[in-house]
Order: sequence, then C-alpha cells, then structure tokens
Amino acid sequence: MRHKVYVVKCPGYDQAEEKLSELMALMGGMSAYVGEGEEILLKVNLLQAADPDRAVSTHPAVAAAAARQVRGAGARAVICDSPGGYRSTEAMLRRVYDTCGMTRAAEASGAELSFDLAAEEVPFPQGGLVKHFKVLRPIRQADGVLNLCKLKTHVFMSMTGAVKNSFGAIPGLGKVGCHTRFQKKEQFADMLLDLSGLVAPRLSIMDAVVGMEGEGPGASGTPRAMGLLLACESPLALDLVAAEIIGLPRAHNPVLLAAERRGLTPVRIEDVEVVGARLDELRLKDFRLPAGVREDMTGMPRLLRPLAGAARRLFGRAPRVDPEKCVGCGVCRDACPVKAISLTDKKAGIDGKRCIRCYCCHELCPESAVAVSAQR
Repeated sequence: MRHKVYVVKCPGYDQAEEKLSELMALMGGMSAYVGEGEEILLKVNLLQAADPDRAVSTHPAVAAAAARQVRGAGARAVICDSPGGYRSTEAMLRRVYDTCGMTRAAEASGAELSFDLAAEEVPFPQGGLVKHFKVLRPIRQADGVLNLCKLKTHVFMSMTGAVKNSFGAIPGLGKVGCHTRFQKKEQFADMLLDLSGLVAPRLSIMDAVVGMEGEGPGASGTPRAMGLLLACESPLALDLVAAEIIGLPRAHNPVLLAAERRGLTPVRIEDVEVVGARLDELRLKDFRLPAGVREDMTGMPRLLRPLAGAARRLFGRAPRVDPEKCVGCGVCRDACPVKAISLTDKKAGIDGKRCIRCYCCHELCPESAVAVSAQR
C-alpha cells in the first residue's frame, strides 16, 4: 500500500488558516478524522519558552487553524505538550504557553489549554523495544490525538518531525530518564517508534512554513523559510517526505533506519505518493543540515567513510559551554541525564568524562550558550 502525504504551499503564517483548509480539503475534510462531541488533543511541539519567530515550536497560527478545523467538525480542541528540560508545574507550563503564543492561539480559536501534568503508566506489549511508558494523562484520556509537529534539524537525531514529536508525551524531566536508558541513536530511534505507536495520532500535520536548519532543534538553530504545510495519517511517511525535502540522507536518519530494521513501512520514497505538489519542486537544494551530518557528507571517498564514522563515534562531538553567553539558568544542569553539568559562579561546566553526547544541554539552552564541536 502506498501512503499518501499531502502538501500545500503556504508562504506565510498569515495564510495558515486558508492553506490548512485547502490541505484538509485534499484529505476529505477534518470530519474524516474527528467525530462530533469528541475531545481531540492537539499535540504541539513546545520544546522551550521561545518566541514563535525563532521557529523552535509549532507556530500558534497553525495550532489555531487546526483547532478551528476541529471545532468546526463539532469536537472539542485541547492544546497540550510537556516541554523538555523543565520541572512540571502549572506556572512553568503557563509561561511556555504564553511565550510560544499558544495562549493567544487558544483564545483566538476557542481551544482549551491543558494544564493537567499527571502521568499514567501504560503497557505497550507490541513495542519493539519498550513495553511500557509513563505518559501524560491527557493524551490517554482524549478521544484522539492530532500531531502538530514542526520540521527542524536535530543535532542528535538529525531531524525532528512527526515521529519525534511523540517524545513530548513523556512528562517533563521524565525525558531525562529516556536519554539515560537509550543513549545510542539506534536505541533512541527504536524508543521513538514505539512511543509514536502508543500515541497513535489520527493525523499528523507538519508546520514547515518556517522550519529550522543548522544546529537545531533549539535556540542554536536557524529559522528557514520553507513555505509548506504537510499532512499524513502515518508519522513515518510524513517524516520520510520531510527528509527528502531537506536532503537528509537515509544513512543519517536514525528513525528511518530503525523502521527499516523492524520491517515497518514506508521506508522508501517509492512507497509514498505526494499529493498536491511534485516532490522535485519541494526539495531544498541548499538546506543546511547539522554540522555532524554535513561533515559525514563531504567528498571523502566512500570506502573511507566507515573509518571516519568510527573515529567520530570514538572521539565524538562534545557539547561545550560559552561562558560569555551562559547566564547560569541551570536548564542544562537539570536536563542532563547523567548529572554531568554543574554550576560554578553562575556558569555551567560540563564533565566531559561523564557526558554521554545526548546534547540535551545544547538542545534546551535558551541562550545558545552550548555549542557542539569535535573533541580536541
């Protein structure tokens, strides 16, 4: 079976409502995915408290447009996420909603904001690696989930999109435990596929109006105008097309490689039909992938690339703190899975011997004070 990924061009967020309506019309309308009287959870990507223009989070215009579609189908829309690197409190969540524009989106669309921080242990016997998860209670209690993801680069997983957005189902600093348990990219990718299967969104809508390139997914990344909205029932198929658009080779796509090992589909672009545009005209020829990926894609002879990859795994790319930028907020310290970060004189310091190269510190630093570079 060929999976269909639907695409519409959306030059700016001022057209988000109009263009999302066009996208849903291609798919038979929101009523094909939402029933009257249901509670539908809109799982946005709210990595950290950041202005929407920084492209760190799902844009509020997309969230508002999706909420209006859901309410138009007669359902109740609830916006929800659990940001990474923060202790779960209502005050924290309110600050993130306010800063990311979700409070405004809810007010404009009639959606509700979820402040339910409780979590539930959920068995998942069909998981390939993980057989149970502790996830946010609202995700389990809703009648259905719509996955409103953001297309961004990711220094650890190369790309974050529909599958990776499921990680927000794990509450607050519970994500730290996942990085401790699943330190290798291959393991982490397997965990994400299981979690995406547990969340089982009815539909994934990708905000690629303005995505992120470079050293994403947080404040160190660079906003990149793409002008697209995409949607698919399969998170994996949506990510497959997104990877093609940004030019991410499958060899550097851990989620895709994990899916292939498991025999999941689709993992080949030939197994996907793009509706609404030609894939060739969507590809971004000059998209800037994370530095680690770019280094592996140099003109090095193919036979030598495995040796270069082995050297990088041995010596690695390590996170480093710029003391001029560090404000001593402690976000990196609290997010470090192995407690390799401490604060001295209101400056963060990383113990390189304990660091596991998960790059959570880089991902979550609100000041872009943590860079990832080759070890010296």
